[in-house]
Amino acid sequence: MTKIFFTLIICLICLESFAQDSIAVKREFANKEYIHLYKENADLAYTAPGGELGAPSKYVINGRLTTTYMLLGSYKSPIAFAIIPDFTVRVRTEFSAAVRTPSYRLGGALYARLNPDPEHYKYAELAFTHHSNGQDQSAFNPDGTINTRTGNFNANYLTLSYRFGDLTSVNLDQSYYSFNHRLGLQWYKFFRYEPALNEGFGFTRVLYGFSWRRYDEIEKNAWNKQKVKSEKETWRLNAELSYAVNKIPSKNFANIQKRLNAEINFNYSFPFMNNVFLMAAVGYYGEDNYNIYFQDHYGYLRFGLSSGFLRNRSRHYDN
Repeated sequence: MTKIFFTLIICLICLESFAQDSIAVKREFANKEYIHLYKENADLAYTAPGGELGAPSKYVINGRLTTTYMLLGSYKSPIAFAIIPDFTVRVRTEFSAAVRTPSYRLGGALYARLNPDPEHYKYAELAFTHHSNGQDQSAFNPDGTINTRTGNFNANYLTLSYRFGDLTSVNLDQSYYSFNHRLGLQWYKFFRYEPALNEGFGFTRVLYGFSWRRYDEIEKNAWNKQKVKSEKETWRLNAELSYAVNKIPSKNFANIQKRLNAEINFNYSFPFMNNVFLMAAVGYYGEDNYNIYFQDHYGYLRFGLSSGFLRNRSRHYDN
């Protein structure tokens, strides 16, 4: 009887140890997979000849360059941290092809995994960003208007986001989809900012983003090499909305023309492309987010190339 009792105890201890090991393996796998999700959900960089078509100013080309430096991204931790540079320039159709006031954004983002299932993921994100335009002249012209030529712009803000999404099961043709959401809130007034922004800036914004993505598995025949299967993100449809909810002089809460920023963009990658899309976007700026141009509002079109941390993996048939 005593021998049976001790055997049962040993079995229970082994089962508990096995269960704990299984949970630890699952957590480590989730931590590793979430790092990819953080980067895939980052904004895309783009190059757009002609820039925003419909803007008050005419441009030769506009470009946004952004990436994610994942400083903390260990399989041992559900917490991750990244440095995110984000630079946008608009080259004007002038003799000197002037840029004048580029947008420099530099900040960091802290991520916290909220569940262990990467295929039905949930995570929180807190980002701090400094935004400036490299100018140091007065933000006001002598007549009291905003100096968009050499006027100083600087602002700092926090963005709190809740991100969640789902990956569908793989279809017979080896394709699958993901549906990705973002709910967020952005605050500026916690930090120092250019006083001219009090003339009508969206200091507090409610954010929503949606992204629908398709992934395909395509075959590649390399000369004198084994066949490999290449999984890639074929297309991505993004929709982004933000609405200013703070008090704005002479603009009530329902003044959509000033408070709303919205964009829908479609990005498509041909099979021969690697980590790049053809991009087409349509949008509306109630408040142009290009630094000192915050008083401009207009609808626009944008065409060009976009890129980011896209799924583009190759593997042999026996993997």
